Amino acid sequence: MSINVLLGLQWGDEGKGKIVDVFASKYDVISRFQGGPNAGHSLEFDDVKHVLHNIPSGVFHPQIKNIVGNGVVVDPVIFQKEARELMEKGIKIDSNLLISRKAHLILPTHKVLDAASEAAKGKSKIGSTLKGIGPTYMDKTGRNGLRVGDIEYSDFKEKYNFLKKKHQELLAQYDFEYELEEKEKEWFDAIESLKNYQFIDSEHLINQYLDEGKKVLAEGAQGTLLDIDFGSYPFVTSSNTICAGACAGLGVAPNKIGDVYGVFKAYCTRVGSGPFPTELNNKEGEQLQKQGNEYGATTGRPRRCGWLDLPALKYAIMLNGVTKLVMTKADVLNKFKKIKVGYKYKLNNDEIDYLPYDQYKINEVLYKEFDGWQDDISKIDKFQDLPQSFKNYVQFIEDETKVPVKLISTGPKRKSLIEQ
Repeated sequence: MSINVLLGLQWGDEGKGKIVDVFASKYDVISRFQGGPNAGHSLEFDDVKHVLHNIPSGVFHPQIKNIVGNGVVVDPVIFQKEARELMEKGIKIDSNLLISRKAHLILPTHKVLDAASEAAKGKSKIGSTLKGIGPTYMDKTGRNGLRVGDIEYSDFKEKYNFLKKKHQELLAQYDFEYELEEKEKEWFDAIESLKNYQFIDSEHLINQYLDEGKKVLAEGAQGTLLDIDFGSYPFVTSSNTICAGACAGLGVAPNKIGDVYGVFKAYCTRVGSGPFPTELNNKEGEQLQKQGNEYGATTGRPRRCGWLDLPALKYAIMLNGVTKLVMTKADVLNKFKKIKVGYKYKLNNDEIDYLPYDQYKINEVLYKEFDGWQDDISKIDKFQDLPQSFKNYVQFIEDETKVPVKLISTGPKRKSLIEQ
């Protein structure tokens, strides 16, 4: 049995959480493979909105096993709060949520380092969520990290203190005030709470599930254009958000990858700093932000908005080997008379249709214009009933990317979906 992968094709916030929740009933296991509480997956059903940060989006289905993979970084405090909020809403997660022993822990000092480093950058800030993600991955690659499995050993506190001391020495280089005592107490309380969950050797268990014929879905966080290697560096996250990251973040071989579902918005958004070729700093951009309620699920920061960027989308499809596309937030475009798609860039005197090394060097974006449908598509549940102008928009994307759009989300609720 192969493992399917679902991930974002833009700068995150594509609506992956809802799609994972909708797909979940077809799977036995949902597994997160990278990122941490810097990701926010929003789901809405029964008129209640849920935002998940560290916990996989399959937890609303009691029959499904949810695995936090080795590639994820875990903040015990945020994890505890998130779990408590779910349980207060009647969602039991203690029996179907498993955590990899090899997942790394975010310490209080990781967050302080994150804040101190970002503050020191001044105008060159990368837009960090200040959740300690970057410093945690730095310790991971620097072979200093503290892992979930370490909690089970008697020298855990000793390892913690060793790493904290290293962080404090680094913080001495910054003019940055911080307080640790209360944060540490909260952190160790959360560590005790974390012990209520089953710690696993996730690579063995996931491969065992596949050998048994169980259906496994790997859930990505952030988006392809934030990948540490292939995103708009340095304005990226600290992990591999692409399909290859699922292999390393779960311990599965590349030949075990099956379908790759690429999720993208019908337009583009970005939180924080970094290049954004099709960004709209005008009334259309404001309208997209308002209609789409474009504010970060994790930070609350307003998202920058712009038209769909086709070269960037094709780049993401190439990197991930996407087999099926999922379009979200199509309903946000309901009221636009004209809709544009960036299909080429001007770089110096050349027209190019690919994402260049330095996106800040792009001189101009060339657009194709489409008639808007100016109709509320959120109440439509069959593709054939959609306005022809919307079908034309979808057809253009399929023709250009050579990948079918199999699912279209027309609103935040579970039922607001159209299969094609």
